[in-house]
Amino acid sequence: MKKNSLLISVCLLLFSCSENNDSTPPVSETVTDAMATSDANPEIAVNPFFEESPFELAYPPFDAIDESHYMPAFQRGMQEQTAEIDAITSDTDAPTFENTIIELERSGHLLDRVSRVFFSMSSAHTNDDIQALQQELAPQLSAHQDSILLNRDLFTRVSGLYEQRDSLVLDEEAYRLLEHYYIDFVRAGAALDSEQQERMKEINAEIAGLQTDFSQNVLSEVNDLAIVVDTREELTGLDDAAIEAAAGEAEERGLSGKFVIPLLNTSGQPSLSSLQNRDLRERIHKTSLSRGSRGGDYDNRSELTDILRLRAERAQLLGYDNHAHYILENQTAQTVAAVNGRLAELAAPAAENARREANDLQQMIYDSEEDFVLASWDWDFYTEKLRAARFDFDANQLRPYFELDNVLQRGVFFSANRLFGISFEERTDLPVYQEDVRVFEVFDANGETLALFIADFYARPSKRGGAWMNSYVSQSHLTGSLSVVGNHLNITKPPEGEPTLLTFDEVITTFHEFGHALHGMFSDVQYPYFSGTSVPRDFVEFPSQVNEMWATWPEVLENYAIHYETGEPMPTELLDKVLSTQTFNQGFATTEYLAASIVDQALHQLSPEEIPPADDIMELEATALAAAGIAMNEVPPRYRATYFSHIMGGYSAGYYSYIWSEVLDADTVEWFEENGGLLRENGDHFRAALLSRGGSLDAMTMYRGFRGRDAEITPLLVRRGLN
Repeated sequence: MKKNSLLISVCLLLFSCSENNDSTPPVSETVTDAMATSDANPEIAVNPFFEESPFELAYPPFDAIDESHYMPAFQRGMQEQTAEIDAITSDTDAPTFENTIIELERSGHLLDRVSRVFFSMSSAHTNDDIQALQQELAPQLSAHQDSILLNRDLFTRVSGLYEQRDSLVLDEEAYRLLEHYYIDFVRAGAALDSEQQERMKEINAEIAGLQTDFSQNVLSEVNDLAIVVDTREELTGLDDAAIEAAAGEAEERGLSGKFVIPLLNTSGQPSLSSLQNRDLRERIHKTSLSRGSRGGDYDNRSELTDILRLRAERAQLLGYDNHAHYILENQTAQTVAAVNGRLAELAAPAAENARREANDLQQMIYDSEEDFVLASWDWDFYTEKLRAARFDFDANQLRPYFELDNVLQRGVFFSANRLFGISFEERTDLPVYQEDVRVFEVFDANGETLALFIADFYARPSKRGGAWMNSYVSQSHLTGSLSVVGNHLNITKPPEGEPTLLTFDEVITTFHEFGHALHGMFSDVQYPYFSGTSVPRDFVEFPSQVNEMWATWPEVLENYAIHYETGEPMPTELLDKVLSTQTFNQGFATTEYLAASIVDQALHQLSPEEIPPADDIMELEATALAAAGIAMNEVPPRYRATYFSHIMGGYSAGYYSYIWSEVLDADTVEWFEENGGLLRENGDHFRAALLSRGGSLDAMTMYRGFRGRDAEITPLLVRRGLN
């Protein structure tokens, strides 16, 4: 979602923050009551959100914030922005870019400030109070956004300027800003008649509430379905640190003497690659796949079908065939046909590769004198056995060389320093919202402060699954602000005193998310609207995927792959084996990803009448995969529909974005390889042409400016073994 203050009110992250508003008073009434309460209550009156942060770069004052501050700040923020919008529409002077568009950009500063912190915490460190606030706030924020985007007087000013845009004296970024504001108003329903707008408001409020319910159900389901194991023997295959972590998790849950394996948000679970107990592997995997569709308090089938139906209705109200049509028009893909074509182009060879891999794994099972048929809960376990046999190494051999701080400081930061000249200094004087969180000041090559970087790496019950980047403060020359960005991962925290040793996938994820952070930190735009990662959804993953390349770049890998006990570098032969396995198991990886992308499109390419009843939604998923020729019981989608958190927010009809971006990524990696790799001049070119521009220029125009041509798909096919 765009990070400008006008459009920030519903959500800043992948999730919406919402619930229906049957019993909620109108925003104006609520705000008036809140302001009266604030004036009467000195504790609320000193709300830290009411003033600019006392810390540099407007870093949030986490030490002064508690849950009681959020609601008064949201309500005052909405009131202030409403007054700012009223001032624009009541201005008797003729509309100009300055008194309309610039004032829109400046509006909602308090609302922006509290929104960024609140929605970050709702994902990174939530609790019952925050979740209850999400539900209470959702209809108010939805109504507030509608009060702006469906404001006829405001739209008249914006559309009038849009019609005159070629006669106005505007630079390239200002011209683009005016165009985008006009498009946003139209896509929100500003051109609809009064009756249609009323229905639009109802739909938005309902969707907001349902999305919050869905997202909170996902988190509750993960915590509720954590796997309880009675004996240590059942965990044979896990390393001692993982077993101790499971014992610690059980202790925290009041299950002393037992072991608890928390679920992560993907279908597959990390423990499946190591656990020798097949029955336990089956229990873990079936439990994971059952989330949100097993009945009970956290079943998401009803929420999902209602959201799909409402999204489809909203799209048709705006003149689109379906929600996917509506979403894709505003992405680099532009059309449903283009996305379907790309997914179909890749699905057949990916599934073929996966079936070959399945045959190899089945043969390994037979060679082990077992007679069962390969199942989805066996895939990771026998893949590691095959990797060990084929490449003569076990993935667990790598972990002692991937200690978290080495990966971060000697890998992620090292490569960024070599490529861009930036440096990092840890700040222990700035407050954090949770004890494991770290903060770094980032210095540009000239020694000046560039940004602040928040590193939140460990999993906890208060954090949603997955990995993501947040923007706590966005860069803008208009507001004079620099970036404060955070990376949020879900690495299992080891027992006290033990090192944090990463899997190879976690290493890649750490580099990936830092690619998003670089995109935010290097932003050099005039207007908040275009700051950092405010680019089309199918372009936003491109810089982060490019940054993954440095994880295995020999100069970087040799620098951080240091044994945590001996300090010895990873042996050359082991390092060579790591690099030689890059295309290993790519049939599985590509198929599970494409399956989720195809499900996403299938759900969102339906009209309201075509949405099935809640009880049949999983059958729709199965039908879509079969029709695409990618249905494999051994390879379920990376996310099933009922715990597919991405599609509750910015990735609805957009999960294809990763593979779409990977075409650009693979082509860019080829460019770096052709031009000498980890060189400062290469980094400077990438930064100037792409990373610094945010959304201030058309995405593919930026890419052509960087690469000198359009991207070619061949490097991706080679990387994925699909050629």
